[in-house]
Amino acid sequence: MEESGVMAAAVRRLMAAKAESGKSFSDVAAETGLTNVYVAQLLRRQAQLKPDTAPKLRAALPALTDDLVDLMMQPPFRSYHPDIAHEPAIYRLNEAVMHFGESIKEIINEDFGDGIMSAIDFYCSVDKVQGADGKDRVVVTFDGKYLPYTEQKSEHMMSRPASKTS
Repeated sequence: MEESGVMAAAVRRLMAAKAESGKSFSDVAAETGLTNVYVAQLLRRQAQLKPDTAPKLRAALPALTDDLVDLMMQPPFRSYHPDIAHEPAIYRLNEAVMHFGESIKEIINEDFGDGIMSAIDFYCSVDKVQGADGKDRVVVTFDGKYLPYTEQKSEHMMSRPASKTS
C-alpha cells in the first residue's frame, strides 16, 4: 500500500509531466488510444499502466521518468479522500446518480435481468457537445459489463467439499 504522502508526491510529479506537455487528458487519450478518464486515472495512480501502453504514454508525455513509469506499472492502491464528496463537480455527479439511480436500476433489470453494471470491466469518458440551444453540455459515458446475479447453489461452490450421501 502506498503511503498517502508518497502517493500525493507521485501524483504531483505525474500531473507536472502532463502540464509540461501542454496537453489535455483528451489529447493524451487520442495519442494513446485510451479514454480521457483512464488517462486521468493513470496520472492519479488509480489505474495500472500496462506494458504495451507504456511506450505510447511516454511518447505522449516525454517528461515521464523511468521511476514514474515503473511506479505506474505497479498495481495502485485505489482509494479516495472522504472530503472529495464535497467538491462541487463530484457532489453533482453523486447527486445525479442518486437522483436517477433507482430508474437506471429498474431499466437495467428490465432490459438485462437481475444484475449490475461492473465497475471493473468498465469504460468511462467525458465529452463536450453543443446542445440544441447552442450551450455546451457535458456527456459522461459509463460503459460497464453486465454482471448477472447468480443463484447460489451449494454444488457450484467449489471451496466446499462435496457432501457424501449414504
